[in-house]
Order: sequence, then structure tokens, then C-alpha cells
Amino acid sequence: MVNVDLKGKAALVTGGASGIGEAAVRRLAAAGAVVAIADRDEAGARALADKVGGLALPGDVTEPDAMAMAVDIAEDSFGRLNIVLLNAGITSGQSGIENLDLAAYRRIMGVNVDHVVYGLNAAVPALRRAGGGNIIATASLAGLLPLPGDALYTLTKHAVVGYVRSAAPTLAPEGIRVNAICPGFADTPLLKHAKDQLGDFPLLTPEDVVDAIQAVLDRGEPGECWFVQPGREPGPYGFRGVPGPKGGVAPPLVDWENH
Repeated sequence: MVNVDLKGKAALVTGGASGIGEAAVRRLAAAGAVVAIADRDEAGARALADKVGGLALPGDVTEPDAMAMAVDIAEDSFGRLNIVLLNAGITSGQSGIENLDLAAYRRIMGVNVDHVVYGLNAAVPALRRAGGGNIIATASLAGLLPLPGDALYTLTKHAVVGYVRSAAPTLAPEGIRVNAICPGFADTPLLKHAKDQLGDFPLLTPEDVVDAIQAVLDRGEPGECWFVQPGREPGPYGFRGVPGPKGGVAPPLVDWENH
């Protein structure tokens, strides 16, 4: 585990009341940062904020004004904003191939894609005022390879990976580093309905993912998308034959379908 000293830093975490977000809030606070927790779960966000001496920001991250307001309140309250973890995410509960539930489709696009765009757009001016900082979006291994049976989730996470890789070179000269974390299945509330179907499929803990987030804060390069898998050291994914951060050869990743 990488120990990063974040004394004097301020962070904003979306989806911060549970799962990976909660673990990230606790770890950032333990490293010395003051943390704002944005989440639809108002009670959960406030309870966690009380425990870590942070700030609860209840709201719907799919609303552009909500993300702008969260950034503004966090910056005003802390006097600065240095780290933004765009972590909120959901699954769609449908394949997306036939019999499309339009409302569920719009919801997953709103949370998994729109919120990342709105969040980055709102965060950049604040990070500029701070002299630079970090934006990390929680994607998924499904952003690097297809997840059979969940085409819509795969769509949203591929979009996040592409957005991060495209936005990073624009912001890097200003000292704003944009990255994505791409974990495999993690034992969080998001997975509770599918957990029984996974059998002995290896699961990450939220702390495993936060270890990778800390490593990105410590030594990540602009535009890198870090894979996180059980029993492996997390690291930047090398996209085969595609220009981008680091380049290199893509490491073998878990085969969702044939595990």
C-alpha cells in the first residue's frame, strides 16, 4: 500500500457514502485531506462526514448544476480543491441489446457518463485556481474489454476510459492530471444483486481499489487508466497499437466469460 501525504489538500468524492467511495473518503481523510462527500444518500453522506470531519453534499450527480454546486461548495468551504474522485456509478439491470428500458438506459448514462463529464467540467476551474491537481474517474475492467451480458455498462465504462484519455493531454500542461481506475468485480453494494451468480469469481475489496487510487495519486501519469485485479499489482493499461500514455503491450486481463 502506498502512503500518500495529503495534509493541506482538499478532495471531493462522488458516490462517497458507500462502497469504493466510502473507502476512498476514509483513506483520503486518514492521509490528511479534508473531504467533501457527494451522494444521493443524504443520511449516509452526513454520517460519514461526521466520522471523518468532512462535508456532506447530498444531491443527484446526473444534474449539471448539482456537480457545479458541489465543486463550488467544497472549494468555498475548504478554500481550495486539489483532488476530485468521480466515483459514482450504477448498473442498468438489462443487457441493452433488446427490449430496451429507456428510463434505465438514460439513468445509467446519466450516472456513469454524464456525471463524469459534468464533474470534470466543474472541477477544472477550481483545480486551476489551486495551481493544479488530480481528477480520477472510476471506470471498470469493462472499460477495457467487453463484459458479456451487460452491454450498456460496458458502453458507459468504455466512454469514461475514452474521455479520460482524450481530456488528459489538454489539461496536463496546466498541472491537472486526469486518470481512470478500472477495477474488476468489487465486493460493494453495486454487486449485491449479482453476487450469488458469480460463484468463486475472485472479488476485489473496496480497499484494494483505494490502494490503486493512492498509487495513481503518487505516481500516475496523465491519461493512464489503471487496471485493478485480485492478486495482481495494479498498473497502467497499455493499449495495443494505440497512441497514448505510456503505450506498450496490454497485460493479460481476466476473461469474464471463461473464468
